[in-house]
Amino acid sequence: MTKISILGCGWLGLPLAKALLGKGFSVNGSTTFTEKLLALENEGISPFLVSLDSKSVSGTVESFLQERSTLIIDIPPKLRGSNKENFVEKIKVLIPFIEKSSVKNVLFVSSTSIYGEENDIVTEESPLNPDTESGKQLVEAEQLLQSNRHFKTTVLRFGGLIGEDRHPVRFLAGRENIDNPEAPINLIHQQDCIGIILKIIETNSWNETFNAATPFHPTRENYYTQKAMDLNLALPKFNHENVSIGKTILSDNIQTKLNYNFTKPNL
Repeated sequence: MTKISILGCGWLGLPLAKALLGKGFSVNGSTTFTEKLLALENEGISPFLVSLDSKSVSGTVESFLQERSTLIIDIPPKLRGSNKENFVEKIKVLIPFIEKSSVKNVLFVSSTSIYGEENDIVTEESPLNPDTESGKQLVEAEQLLQSNRHFKTTVLRFGGLIGEDRHPVRFLAGRENIDNPEAPINLIHQQDCIGIILKIIETNSWNETFNAATPFHPTRENYYTQKAMDLNLALPKFNHENVSIGKTILSDNIQTKLNYNFTKPNL
């Protein structure tokens, strides 16, 4: 039985841990909040309090990684607001603990923001051109992990994350002068995020890089207008004065290398 640790049992990490338990895996899960430890334990997840900053790792990280063969890193950069962090330094601090552990395979959850925003078709071979600080730090973190010879790292670059309780249309509803009406959407449902990760683990697809966005790319205006109508929300209004800019993320490797079929193809 594969023993897995998930660093970051949040919006994606927690349901992922539940799905792995359902497949018979042994799962360690981390949180930075003491009050969440019991909730993890009640789900059958072995709970650990682990916190990273740019200088150190606090908590029981050695025990969290002990006798684990696979580590999933699902801790997005926090670069907004007053509590900004150096995400790259956090990964640098974590790596020696991975090297000393039994972990042989790492799955790093990244983002398609590393490609920047250009009118282009994007594959895993496309040049990296991040135009945000989080994108730039994700690129460096990917490179640090994939260049390490102590373990194999697969990078999974998700598009915009949506789920039953999370959808950008709720933020856009009723807003006016929204840019890029003709840009394509690049979203992926939580269920497919979990399904793809399970497939990577089941097929031992390590030392790989995958884009993960559902192959459904209507324009932002068409998609969000229809979604607002479906949910009885105020319609968003888009600005057509400027030229729309937006990439189209292809996830062909997900379907060819992993033989994965998206369960939420139309979002």
